[in-house]
Amino acid sequence: MVSPTSLAHLTSVLIVDDSEVQRNHSASLCSELGIATIHQAGNGREALALLATLSPSLLIVDLEMPTMDGAELLHRLQQQAIDIPVIVVSSHERMLINAVRDMGSVLGLRIVGALQKPLTVNLLHEILHNHAGTGTGTGTGIEPQIRAQPPVDAEMLRSAIENGEIQVHYQPKVDVRTGIMRGVEALARWRHATLGVVPPEQFVRLAECNGLIHALTLHVMNLAMLQINAWRARGLHLSVSINLSPLLLEHSDLAHEISSLQRCYGLSADQIVLEVTESSLVTQLGVALGVLTQLRLRGFGLSIDDYGTGFSSLQQLARIPFTELKIDREFVHGAHERKNLQIILRSALEMANQLGLVTVAEGVETMQDWRLLQEFGCKLGQGWFIAKAMPAAEVLPWLRMYPARRRALERKPTESPSLNRPA
Repeated sequence: MVSPTSLAHLTSVLIVDDSEVQRNHSASLCSELGIATIHQAGNGREALALLATLSPSLLIVDLEMPTMDGAELLHRLQQQAIDIPVIVVSSHERMLINAVRDMGSVLGLRIVGALQKPLTVNLLHEILHNHAGTGTGTGTGIEPQIRAQPPVDAEMLRSAIENGEIQVHYQPKVDVRTGIMRGVEALARWRHATLGVVPPEQFVRLAECNGLIHALTLHVMNLAMLQINAWRARGLHLSVSINLSPLLLEHSDLAHEISSLQRCYGLSADQIVLEVTESSLVTQLGVALGVLTQLRLRGFGLSIDDYGTGFSSLQQLARIPFTELKIDREFVHGAHERKNLQIILRSALEMANQLGLVTVAEGVETMQDWRLLQEFGCKLGQGWFIAKAMPAAEVLPWLRMYPARRRALERKPTESPSLNRPA
């Protein structure tokens, strides 16, 4: 028996489907979930006419309809700035349904679900319950890209670096097979005293444009290496991944600076992994290759970050002595239900394994994707499904609570993941 209590915010729904039988079926499911007012339309044009006078809490839209199909209706919703959560449904193959979902999200619509017919009350409840819990309405697990940004400038950032306002949060990287924590990624965070949180993408870009990225990166490295050393003193041996801006690859003495910090804190070079986005190497290859080679000769790990999002992935792997391949969340999140992503993900992991690279999947958000990574032989994983980035003071308390969670993540020797694969 499904409880509708968590769906109290949904007071009405508009079901758009050319089949009266399917409309009535969807209506009965919505009624069972406690949605009191149910409207119906036989195609996109009828739906738009109703939306001129109605403001339903939810749209359930079939994709294949005469006169105006579901994909065209989504475009019209965007053109007319109609902001209503949408669930797309169809009897078509999963890949097509997901493509329409992605199209809607790119258009800025609130696509909260993409379901294959026949609908069931449990499946519909799960989608709507998750939507109510996240409040984002994107259905992607990604925060909205448009956000109000605090009015900060270069001098404010310079002062923040000098006065220690920039802190480091740590996101666990765990062994996909066992769930054991192997390392952390160090992520810069800035909470201004009066303006509040300044998004990393804002102040990192500000640093790059105003000659502050070198000072910002060394500040983060100092804090991260100090923390790794402190954890080591308490018996916790971890690696730390630190992002390098492409602008830093123009500094010929960068390898010497990082080595000096590493020795100062008594760390071994192989505890430190330096992440470089693949796209940053396209125009910087000549100088970058020398800097990265020096770092590798000194024993530091090198990670090609956001793999798959640039233009010359294979060429970079052939030229630069990387030790780690980090697969972008775009190819991880939702891969358990998308055959095309599974093919890309499996091929990247197999290639990396053959090259002897450590593989890291970022953006892991569901157990299904976690099990898929286990099946495909990924080495490490990170994402909100494991843990969000957290201040250093919260890492040890999190670890004390983690064993029960880890046992649930561990792959049993006899386990054979059963995934909801598309036909």
